[in-house]
Amino acid sequence: MSNKSFVVITLVLVALIVYLFASAPPPLAETSSPTATIPIETVFTIVEAENDVVRGLWTQEIVSAGKEVGLAFNEEWRSREVEAGPLPALFLRETAGSLERNPISLGLFLGSDFPINEANLLAGQQAEMFTRIQGTQEPQFFFAEDTGLYVAMFSDVAITEGCVKCHNEHRQSPKNDWQLGDVMGATTWSYPKESVTLDELLAIMEALRQGVRDAYSAYLAEVETFTNRPEIGERWPAEGYYLPSVDVFMAEVSQLASAHSMNMILGLDSQPTSFYVQEQTTK
Repeated sequence: MSNKSFVVITLVLVALIVYLFASAPPPLAETSSPTATIPIETVFTIVEAENDVVRGLWTQEIVSAGKEVGLAFNEEWRSREVEAGPLPALFLRETAGSLERNPISLGLFLGSDFPINEANLLAGQQAEMFTRIQGTQEPQFFFAEDTGLYVAMFSDVAITEGCVKCHNEHRQSPKNDWQLGDVMGATTWSYPKESVTLDELLAIMEALRQGVRDAYSAYLAEVETFTNRPEIGERWPAEGYYLPSVDVFMAEVSQLASAHSMNMILGLDSQPTSFYVQEQTTK
């Protein structure tokens, strides 16, 4: 290996370690990272893996565990009369909303062929790709001619009884026989470029984590209005009527996701799904 190659690889590793393993990463430098490009398919796989961690953490450690100690989660969680937090799909929507306000142009959408909200109905090319996903559960990568965006779709699988029960019992649900393991929809990502630099990748990951932070912060802001507020700090609902602070929640996201994300960036791992569930079931 040449000295130049060694320096480039070292810079990449330093940038990744500093960014991925810091619970509150510093702002990205304007330049100075190596200029090698990363295929957008790899980028999509990385952000999907991070999102998979977040959704598993939110669903299992906040929603499911929270319900056991008296916390509520409801689609009307933003209403003044409702003391509740967002359901998993709505937490993702909060994250997606933050991404929409971010200039990096990463799109995030959760769609289905049987959505509770008709706005989430998959159509056109995405509906065609979803049919393939239902058959194989393999992610689909393609260029959308109608939008001029590169797109990736990943299967959204029912991983808890709570997800199944909520959809089966919802008054507006067009399908009421969901079962654990069913492909309920697809998490869809979009971006305007077919490859990115390391700087751009880190900016994309920073935007996603900021989106998650914004979504969780919105929930805690709602919690502050509750009549019976849980204690917010270091502890989690599994320990009682508690909620982790934003920093504690994000530190857990970082701990669960960062090593996996770095391995995928370096080409050591290509599996984007079920990372959180696998980690938890091996403990």
